[in-house]
Amino acid sequence: MLEEVERWLATRSWSVADRPLHRILCAKQRTGQTISVVLPALNEEETVGDIVAIIRHDLVERVPLVDEIVVVDSGSTDRTSEVAAAAGARVVHRDEILPRIPAVPGKGEVLWRSLLVTSGDIVCFIDADLKEFSSDFVSGIVGPLLTEPGVDLVKGMYDRPLAGTAGQGGRVTELMARPLLNMHWPQLAGFVQPLGGEYAARRSLLEQLPFPVGYGVELGMLVDALHLVGLDALSQVDVGVRKHRHQDGQALGRMAAAIYRTAQLRLARGHLIRPSLTQFERCEDGFEPRTYSVDTEERPPMVEITEYAERKVA
Repeated sequence: MLEEVERWLATRSWSVADRPLHRILCAKQRTGQTISVVLPALNEEETVGDIVAIIRHDLVERVPLVDEIVVVDSGSTDRTSEVAAAAGARVVHRDEILPRIPAVPGKGEVLWRSLLVTSGDIVCFIDADLKEFSSDFVSGIVGPLLTEPGVDLVKGMYDRPLAGTAGQGGRVTELMARPLLNMHWPQLAGFVQPLGGEYAARRSLLEQLPFPVGYGVELGMLVDALHLVGLDALSQVDVGVRKHRHQDGQALGRMAAAIYRTAQLRLARGHLIRPSLTQFERCEDGFEPRTYSVDTEERPPMVEITEYAERKVA
């Protein structure tokens, strides 16, 4: 490991216990910064309501830390929107945001568009499929942004159990993202959960970053933030254990392909590789190929969007 990374681990990796809630709240009141929590959601009616309710109870009503909770529904066919609204979130549908630019499927697309419908100086992203959720996930990752002026982005780190076994979740992280980062961006080798969906950043950073529209958004954001603001502006906080719905192996394969594509674009922009992935499924006549396109589109930095610039002026 690079000496720079060892130093970074000692100075930019914290635990949620390092910043008690009262200290974080005092820092918010002193600096006047506002906080938006965004949950990207697609068919998450079983979990989204509990997450919203816990954040609202703990960090809006009991302690006034969070200023708005926004669920961006990316086309759910279940009761995700109704459940989220009943729990106290403001629900916005993806296609209603920036209709001038037709929306495409993908998590990164939703996160990018959320910048247009939130107002917080700090934006905190939380996945909507978490189980046994704790508001420590929010307070833990926004804490450094309120107390450390030099920090611009904070990733959550946690244990990810799989089938009851500790440390076995995050398969795409271990098989794809971590090798890529260690080989090509060794400064980022200290991140425990580089692909984790729980992180917070200053709006002033997020609005300058391009957003891969799909699953490559987390890796792309880390790499681009490193180049834009440097390693010392990035940090991570241990928030405990993350439990969520796990995807099957083929879905993880498609995710890995999108992440590799995001990395490849940053390594050699313009040198295109066939952006598709073929997988196999057993059918009556043997194995049948299924070919999927790999996310290649990226959204430009939000500061380049006319509607966003006009909103800031207004």
